[in-house]
Amino acid sequence: MNSIVSTPVIVTFAAYIVLMIYIGYRGYKSTQNLSDYILGGRQLTAFVAALAAGASDMSGWLLLGLPGEVYSTGISASWIAIGLIIGTYVNWKFVAAPLRTYTEHANNALTLPDFFANRFKDRTNILRIVSAIVILIFFTLYCASGVVAGARLFESMFSMSYMTALWIAALCTIAYVFIGGFLAVSWTDAVQASLMFTALIIVPIAAVFSVGGLDNAVQVAESVNPNSAHMFEGVTVMGIISSLAWGLGYVGQPHILVRFMAIDSIKSIPSARRIGMIWVILCLAGAVAVGFFGLAYFNTHTEYLNRVASNPERVFIELSILIFNPWIAGIFLAAILAAVMSTLSAQLLVCSSSLTQDIYKTFLHREASEKQLVTFGRIMVVAVAIVAIFLAWDPNSGVLAMVSYAWAGFGAAFGPVVVFALTWRRMNKMGALAGMVVGAATVLVWKQFGWFGLYEIVPGFIFASIAIYVVSLATGEPEKEVTDIYDAVYHTHKSNA
Repeated sequence: MNSIVSTPVIVTFAAYIVLMIYIGYRGYKSTQNLSDYILGGRQLTAFVAALAAGASDMSGWLLLGLPGEVYSTGISASWIAIGLIIGTYVNWKFVAAPLRTYTEHANNALTLPDFFANRFKDRTNILRIVSAIVILIFFTLYCASGVVAGARLFESMFSMSYMTALWIAALCTIAYVFIGGFLAVSWTDAVQASLMFTALIIVPIAAVFSVGGLDNAVQVAESVNPNSAHMFEGVTVMGIISSLAWGLGYVGQPHILVRFMAIDSIKSIPSARRIGMIWVILCLAGAVAVGFFGLAYFNTHTEYLNRVASNPERVFIELSILIFNPWIAGIFLAAILAAVMSTLSAQLLVCSSSLTQDIYKTFLHREASEKQLVTFGRIMVVAVAIVAIFLAWDPNSGVLAMVSYAWAGFGAAFGPVVVFALTWRRMNKMGALAGMVVGAATVLVWKQFGWFGLYEIVPGFIFASIAIYVVSLATGEPEKEVTDIYDAVYHTHKSNA
């Protein structure tokens, strides 16, 4: 792969990274205690919370993987986008407000394992241990996928070795997470989400104009692939179900749920939901449009066709370089780095938070000062990143496979537990534990065998839900203190509805 390095690209990337580190420094100045470092003191505005949730969710897959898949197969590849849109709405509409309220009532829970332990008054801490283990296992894979994606971006753009690119990609993100914690991650996510949004709106529009308008673009795309504009061509029913099922995963993703926990008030959630939905819909539509209109562009300008022939995932990169002047192209290419860094930073912080709050403070040093806890949290950011770098050492690591596995693991292990915990008064600790174990185990087993070609999150979510219901009814009723808090949260939420 030839380097596409140029002075504008170098300057743009350098300026972008400096800006992220500066925001990290501002976050550092605003971080006084562990609550600030993990949840930003629960002071995120609707705008920042919405964009931070979106950016931490959508990684480099949004600008590389999805456009590349649409370029290769047509808009039938967008079923996954539809599933994600539905999942995003359901999460904001039915999970955000109850979770924000409940985590405050549940002894000011700062992490998801913290919430589970406090929600069910688990004095044995078994829920905290199991959920922390699930987070560390699946998020380490998730973090490794982010490091690989960042490394491949630097490798392809600057013609550096994979190992050099690996360290640069990781260090760029570690710097501002280490310094500023949750506030830095959320503020940078808002900037990164804005950059991603702008790029995904402008690039496909420019591609349409470059081929003579919308009608001509559609005609060219269909002449190359007659199925390119048809949603149901080339896909099976099981494939559609599996793609839509990605939306199930949202209710179990710790790096997204933590944004709900950190928003300044439940009164801000309707505004955040509207902002978040506009962002998600337009970004996913833009990513699909990049792939579809990219097909028209490269088959109109056939002299450039070989630039994406071997790797369709470069369609966004090549459109940015070919259509725009180098300075604008540099900004749009930085959007890919933004997508990678926003997700990776959120994942690093969740792992660090769980190790600090759920392991170190709970089991190793109960009397640790706020300063000691924040310092330990920063050390854990580096430790988790080193493990992720080690897992990403193989340049042939499959990014999408890692993401898919982790997404299913969280969606099945935590999703049903979160939903039942917020909506079912009778649920108890043993039901929550059964749901986590059954959900995670189902994903691990189903992944190995791939039965029916069905995405493992579907059976994982179903079996975990059954386990929660059956085990909760088969064991004792929850303590009165647990149901009293549930009732208080229910009435608080109902009065604010």
